[in-house]
Amino acid sequence: MDKTKDTPYIVRVKDFRIDSDYSSWLSDIIKRYREAQIKAALKVNYEKLQFNWSIGRDLVIRKAEERWGSGVVEQLSFDLQDAFPNEKGFSSRNMWRMKQWYLFFSTSEASEKLPQLGAELQNAEIQSLIKLPQVGAELNEDSLPMILGLVPWRHQTDIVTGCESLDEAIFYLKECVTRGWSRQTLANSMKAKLYEKQGKAISNFPKYLPEAQSRLAQEITKDNYDFSFVTVPENYQEEQLETALEQNITRFLLELGTGFAFVGRQKEFIVNGRSRRIDMLFYHIKLKAYVVVELKIRPFEPEFAGKLNYYVSAVDELLKGPDDNPTIGLLICSDKDETEVRWAFRGVHTPMGVASYDNVNTINETNLLPSAEELQARIRLVEEKINKNK
Repeated sequence: MDKTKDTPYIVRVKDFRIDSDYSSWLSDIIKRYREAQIKAALKVNYEKLQFNWSIGRDLVIRKAEERWGSGVVEQLSFDLQDAFPNEKGFSSRNMWRMKQWYLFFSTSEASEKLPQLGAELQNAEIQSLIKLPQVGAELNEDSLPMILGLVPWRHQTDIVTGCESLDEAIFYLKECVTRGWSRQTLANSMKAKLYEKQGKAISNFPKYLPEAQSRLAQEITKDNYDFSFVTVPENYQEEQLETALEQNITRFLLELGTGFAFVGRQKEFIVNGRSRRIDMLFYHIKLKAYVVVELKIRPFEPEFAGKLNYYVSAVDELLKGPDDNPTIGLLICSDKDETEVRWAFRGVHTPMGVASYDNVNTINETNLLPSAEELQARIRLVEEKINKNK
């Protein structure tokens, strides 16, 4: 039957034999379609951003306010809204942002650093989704830098208005591209001053890891971790802090950063009949390495480095697979002194970093217990239930 004609017919599946080749073909088609959807969305986003860039450029290059008066942006906004009544994005506020955005990213400094970020992303996961043929090209006043075309407009206005330097803006642009941040995630990260914290842990990574792995390991470790999402008793012990972090593991993983997978807490291993336990063990998917996290509720002491070194070595010997990169250690203390950490790291060949934490919420343990009156009331309720059942 020729089903290409207009003769009505009921669709039935006949004479079909599914096998592994068909399943593979179907998976490939689904993958290609999803990639096409992503490419189409990125192209639409890029064209809209290219238009915004051209408006910002025109306002600057034409010296519009000098030529037509200080109200030119408001008038242009009215005229464009009149010409395109069903379109959004032509408010005067948005058009002032276009000018601010153009000025921020059209400097000579940006013309050097944006192509560097683009070249770096050529080797990132984004490469599998789209091609960036212009990403390394020099900036000019006519074309939108390709790297800016990968980030939604509202994200970029938040970045430009919230960042104090080009380096900070580039940091957040990179995170948005490589990690697929939502606008809310971006806002939370900027509020938490992630740029100031990220990659600032004291470490020996450059000495004992290959350059690419060292750079990534440094990027995923912070100078200070915000533990404001946990509540522990006053005069809490390390075990209580661990428990609170484990109970809030989803929030803890967000604080650690993208790519961390929780392996377990108090992971036990036995050497020469003696039991040892690792505080918390993670695996970093992008780094392809185990990450040993040791928690200390006291300021850094030199002996902490030796213990962490031992645990990292144990994971390398007992868990690390042939395709895994070297395990790294991360010690999170209540405080640290850089000189002490540097001296403690001398002679230690294990890749390790040291960070601090703060903002832990504490509660008086007596507040966790019922009062005498509450106990008496509970006893009365129990007695009443017993009497009713007699």
